[in-house]
Amino acid sequence: MAPLRGRVVVVTGASGGVGRAVVRELGAQGAKVALIARGTAGLGAAAVDVGTEGGTGQVYEADVADYDQVREAAERIETEMGPISVWINTAFSSVFAKFTDIEPAEFARTTDVTYLGYVWGTKVALELMGPRNAGAIVQTGSALSHRGIPLQSAYCGAKHAVKGFTESVRTELLADRSNIGITLVQLPAVNTPQFEWVLSKLRRHPQPVPPIYQPEVAARAIVYAAEHPERKEYWVGASTVATLLAQRVAPALVDRYLAKTGIQSQQTDEKAPSGVSNLWKPADESADYGAHGTFDGRSHTRSPQVWLSQHRRPVLLTLAGGAAAAAVAAYRRFKRS
Repeated sequence: MAPLRGRVVVVTGASGGVGRAVVRELGAQGAKVALIARGTAGLGAAAVDVGTEGGTGQVYEADVADYDQVREAAERIETEMGPISVWINTAFSSVFAKFTDIEPAEFARTTDVTYLGYVWGTKVALELMGPRNAGAIVQTGSALSHRGIPLQSAYCGAKHAVKGFTESVRTELLADRSNIGITLVQLPAVNTPQFEWVLSKLRRHPQPVPPIYQPEVAARAIVYAAEHPERKEYWVGASTVATLLAQRVAPALVDRYLAKTGIQSQQTDEKAPSGVSNLWKPADESADYGAHGTFDGRSHTRSPQVWLSQHRRPVLLTLAGGAAAAAVAAYRRFKRS
């Protein structure tokens, strides 16, 4: 069954990376996908992908950092495609550099896109879903919303802000007994074009911190969360689980570990820096970057942890049942002895 078949789903940042993989997954479910981003080449190719997979894709060019543009796009979507059932925020930008090397305008722009882009998307979604008292909002988060790392101060700060903002909105919806769900999907390092087009001031080419996952792993988890928005958070990848638990248990130790390893682990000599930046203008205006980055050979296509997370209740019941059966068997052997 495809719960999202025929329903209108908005995806911001739909032209590349995780967003691009998400719209393909939605297309395979037969959803009506509204694609929001800036780059026309990437958006057009993403709409074709949705149709190829079996859904309907329609392009709405907008800068998510501008509330008025997001609101205008959403109104057009409801007029042309129908009532919005699900809103998925994936758009972001960033700067790879030490904090002292980032210009104030660059930091502000990263915050506007990566944090306020989620705020404006959520606000518009609630304005439209509220009168219907129905819908779901999915925020694409990161393990870095719990744990900051070097060279990504702007991105980490924005993701921490998204987490706090979403928790606040979630509690308000619960207080209002609203039928609108909002949830966070915390992602690991993902093989996307971000490492080709995010502004970098590093001497070497940036790379995701291993282990690396393919964007389809993230996309399946995000679409699942859209179908089940009642949970507060979903964690994707064993590395996300390990990072978040380590941060809870020994944050100072994690600080020292990252100070020692975090800068080198985010750079590679495999290729030269691209020199491309999408901070101020789209990198895919005339070229389609797609969903994948350049690290296919080192990226995982599956995550058993995601399946366990999504099916934790039956898994726990199975384990409990197994433990109970073992206890009964042990008691019977004890009685016979």
